[in-house]
Amino acid sequence: MLCVNSCAPAQPVTGAAQLDVLLPKLRGQRVALLVNHTSTIGKIHLVDTLLKSGVAIQKIFAPEHGFRGNADAGETIKDGVDSKTQLPVVSLYGNNKKPTALQLNDVDVVVFDIQDVGVRYYTYIGSMHYLMEGCAEQKKKVIILDRPNPNGSYVDGPVLSMALKSFVGMHPVPVVHGMTVGEYAQMINGQGWLEGKLKCDIDVVKMKHYTHRTPYPLPIKPSPNIPNDQAVALYPSTCLFEGTTLSVGRGTLHPFEWIGHPDLKNQPFQFTPMSIEGMSKNPPHENKVCYGINLEKEKVKKEVSLRYLISLYHQFPDKEKFFIPFFDKLIGNKTVREQIAKGMTEAQIKATWKNDLDDYKKMRKQYLLYD
Repeated sequence: MLCVNSCAPAQPVTGAAQLDVLLPKLRGQRVALLVNHTSTIGKIHLVDTLLKSGVAIQKIFAPEHGFRGNADAGETIKDGVDSKTQLPVVSLYGNNKKPTALQLNDVDVVVFDIQDVGVRYYTYIGSMHYLMEGCAEQKKKVIILDRPNPNGSYVDGPVLSMALKSFVGMHPVPVVHGMTVGEYAQMINGQGWLEGKLKCDIDVVKMKHYTHRTPYPLPIKPSPNIPNDQAVALYPSTCLFEGTTLSVGRGTLHPFEWIGHPDLKNQPFQFTPMSIEGMSKNPPHENKVCYGINLEKEKVKKEVSLRYLISLYHQFPDKEKFFIPFFDKLIGNKTVREQIAKGMTEAQIKATWKNDLDDYKKMRKQYLLYD
């Protein structure tokens, strides 16, 4: 039957779902995987699928939030054994972010398959960097199974000043970088960002039916406190409140959609953060009524918006205590905080990002795998 203008566009086929491409690359190899709860083919975990297919999996490397994705942000991830598969699980979050020579000794190839959200301070791309670095040092191959970037249709925010390099900002890229993890890995290699300008042997399994404009509702929440597509869209802008004394809604069912503080009593919306097992233990302002804004129904533009931040800063009673030092690491420079304090408008602040953003966009083009 022919479709004329009425057929729905084909849905993206992830790298993981292309077993006809992946399995021949793993045959006869000793395999490790850097994966988490989002590493699925349909509703079945990639690890289960590969084990069933006879792949010789040696171990699992776990990023922030753990292999099963139920650890709070910043929570220590411990080495252990996965209860379902009995495979060893090695944490790559905490003191050991880069796999060691010993941890890679019994491995020929490492598969990376994690759903990212396309934002500089989301730590999965940092874990991918350190995986690539460790594997480059030990001459091991990395296969990256590409997935859609739900914020992949635009590029915005200040480019990171490398004086503020940290695990929430490892590379001179803007807040929203506009790349899939496969494209980003190519950029890490191409720009010589690995220690000693090493190059990792990477093999990206590209997606089918994907462009940067393809809408992609996430089938699984990518981390405990990004529960829905509205939070994914707001995250580039509202995560900046993690660098303030305000609550970003951790300890509620609407993190990154609800923003508030006990001292913002002139705000019409209120909520009370509480400890939620598997989502947010001991959140900021726990058991205190916070007053602020509710962005659940907000029509989110494709941009890094400062308007929520500027508005609540001006309404906050003690401006000296509004920002905390972590803000500079998140935003990627030491100037935005000063610009807001001086009373600059969002448009004026964004104008100061333009030249660096234009340079980044030119550089980014050479690494794109999709239109």
